[in-house]
Amino acid sequence: MIDRHSNTWQIDRRRFLGNYVGSLGGIALASLLADERIGNAGERDSTPPDDTFLNHPGWGKAKNVICLFQHGGPSQMDLFDAKPELTRRHGQPHPDELEVHFHTKQGNLLASPFKFRPHGQSGMQLSELLPHTAGVVDDLTLIRSMTTESVDHEAALRLIHTGRIIASRPVWGSWVLYALGSENRDLPSYVVLADNGLPIDGVRNWSSGWLPASFQGTRFQRDGSPVLHLNTPEGITPGARRRQLDLLKALNTDHAARHGSNNELAARIANFETAARMQTAVPEAVNLSRETASTRRLYGLDNPTTADYGRRCLLARRLVERGVRFVQIFLEGQPWDTHSKNAESLKGLCARTDQPSAALVRDLKQRGLLDSTIVIWAGEFGRLPISQDDDGRDHNRHAFSLWLAGGGFSGGYVHGETDPFGYQAVRDIVTIHDLHATLLAALGIDHRRLTYPHEGRADSLSDHQVTGARVVPELLA
Repeated sequence: MIDRHSNTWQIDRRRFLGNYVGSLGGIALASLLADERIGNAGERDSTPPDDTFLNHPGWGKAKNVICLFQHGGPSQMDLFDAKPELTRRHGQPHPDELEVHFHTKQGNLLASPFKFRPHGQSGMQLSELLPHTAGVVDDLTLIRSMTTESVDHEAALRLIHTGRIIASRPVWGSWVLYALGSENRDLPSYVVLADNGLPIDGVRNWSSGWLPASFQGTRFQRDGSPVLHLNTPEGITPGARRRQLDLLKALNTDHAARHGSNNELAARIANFETAARMQTAVPEAVNLSRETASTRRLYGLDNPTTADYGRRCLLARRLVERGVRFVQIFLEGQPWDTHSKNAESLKGLCARTDQPSAALVRDLKQRGLLDSTIVIWAGEFGRLPISQDDDGRDHNRHAFSLWLAGGGFSGGYVHGETDPFGYQAVRDIVTIHDLHATLLAALGIDHRRLTYPHEGRADSLSDHQVTGARVVPELLA
């Protein structure tokens, strides 16, 4: 900006950032500063800095999380929860009144067209749509008695990610990062591997909410450069870039000193320093060319149907190997939302995701990483046992299924039960809040003590005094 009185240039910090931030190698990821609360991540190991959040000493085997999130609400009675009575009474009215999202399209009982049979030493029953998952059942904890609080996609997504149905709260990945910090100062600590398009509810699915901005998820692009604006543009020499970064750091530091604490500004200042390290670390991490042919086949990279999801599952394993704390894989939109053509849609979705999901469990196990890594496969709610129109299923909050592997969870274990039609969880019910408490326990975190000051209270993910959240010990080995 020109000072009209002195006829000299003065640098306006906001305008400088707006005009030149792209040419400085990019805003390199707030989650790299996951150590903002607890010190420099590069100077400590994976254990918490003190016992502030530590849980029962018998738990806490896990250090990392890979969440395979299935937007839309997978149908439990077609995938994980066999219902012979539903098959016997196919086409009859349901005997009870149901909570139905689309009332005008309510139909009669709809049997699953897919066969179930037991697998593994545990005898866990799964649908024929999941032949690869069936091969790892003895490493899985299958919960058939999950419940949630909403049949609205956005509200249910917010609940399973943040513990509340309201927007703008921290997701559980951000809470994990806040509690445990980072293990790699050259990579983001919380990475999101999404399709080219966004899932429903967009970036809220990995927002840090009112936690410091350094704990939000960092989205890696599926195609092209994984991180936008990471690389220095052509024509700018390393020396010139170094001088630009030094100048910007000086401006930001001066601004921070004059305007007090600002966590977003603090994250940005250090992000420019980490960007240079990421220019080497990120390309190496996402380069799958050095993986063996057998590993690539394991994940289905040789099959056009499974290649995309398999590539992301394999990348998740590589990121965890390199110390990334939390990795989440999303599909675009809400593909499991099978209001019509339920059976046909499930065939395509399982063909796309079953092999890579099971491969991830197998690969982590053979590399000795499964004990320290939680893998969770889940959607936001389930489906109804009645038809919507002729061949669809409506939303259901009263029962759904999900599975977990590794990280101290009980392998080959089925938890809970639904009624004869799969509409309602009736035994050993697990709420979303219980799930959060148990996941944190597996990471060595006491959900009752993991709090952050917000709007005059010690807020938390589980808010156990309000929700009654509890750890479910049967799920943990």
